[in-house]
Amino acid sequence: MDQIKSVIVVGTSAGGLQALSQMLKNTPESMDAAIFVVLHVSSHSTGNILVQHLQKQTSFVCRIPEDGEAIQGKHVYIAKPNFHMLLKRGIIRMIKGPHENRWRPSIDVLFRSAAANYNSKVTGIILTGLLDDGTSGMIAIKRCGGTCIVQEPDEAEFSDMPKSVLNHVEVDYRVPVSDIGYILDDMNSQPVNPETIVPDDIRIEDEITEKMNSSIDSLKKIGTQSNYTCPDCGGTLFLINRKDSLLRYRCFTGHAYTEQLLLDKQSEALEDSLWITIRRMEERKNLLQAAAKHLEELNHEGLKAEKLEQAEDINIHLERLKMLLVSLSIKTGSNNGFE
Repeated sequence: MDQIKSVIVVGTSAGGLQALSQMLKNTPESMDAAIFVVLHVSSHSTGNILVQHLQKQTSFVCRIPEDGEAIQGKHVYIAKPNFHMLLKRGIIRMIKGPHENRWRPSIDVLFRSAAANYNSKVTGIILTGLLDDGTSGMIAIKRCGGTCIVQEPDEAEFSDMPKSVLNHVEVDYRVPVSDIGYILDDMNSQPVNPETIVPDDIRIEDEITEKMNSSIDSLKKIGTQSNYTCPDCGGTLFLINRKDSLLRYRCFTGHAYTEQLLLDKQSEALEDSLWITIRRMEERKNLLQAAAKHLEELNHEGLKAEKLEQAEDINIHLERLKMLLVSLSIKTGSNNGFE
């Protein structure tokens, strides 16, 4: 692996297959590099169809790597669905650790591990996609002396991911996807960048992900304890110390969120709780109405009226809750691209 001139990591989400295909089609066959790709797909996908499709676009060998596989040049390694892909010196790790940014594989995990282990030899590329997975990873690549390339948001099918990177990172290239291959070719003809020292916080986060858990001591080295709890496991969240403008949180288990994704996750949890409340209130309303009918049969008109009044009060609250749920759905979106 050390003989390979550069490590190229690519992250994309919605609309990514077409963008990846175009990028690989224009990537020069002579380039001395290994390419690693995270594309957000269903956790139930095998990934084989993606490999077959991308193989038609390039002479590089396209494959889904095994855990511990040696890195080879002129290969395109595609993350296995439902597994994080990490890079170590000379090998690829495939692990089933906690979700980061609600995804596994996570673009941030790949990018951060590349930056921690190959620093200035890394080129990060963000293509079309929803939300902001990959932004933190691009920040790590930039801080370690690597090169950052972003697809022009105006041409991206979904511009969230490119725009998020541009809002937080001073990128080296902002170009149409059709130009990325030519940029990579030009970079390949330039001298190798000198290695840089990896910041401690990037190295520690990479180690946390690989070990699939963290201690309070390791989290204290990179963050401060917050008053919030992890929406996935209920553990305490730590606010990662800011080396940039992106707010992020991480728990002991290993779940990690940007501020926006944490807000989205909390909104979903709130919505779930409200639906449970609505179901239970509907059951109580129906039971009160059934009780009123039974009292009517017994000629207890006073008690019947009391039960119906209680049922009507519940119905009023139900309508208000349903209006609140509609408002929440409009403000946060339906599923934001997640499964």
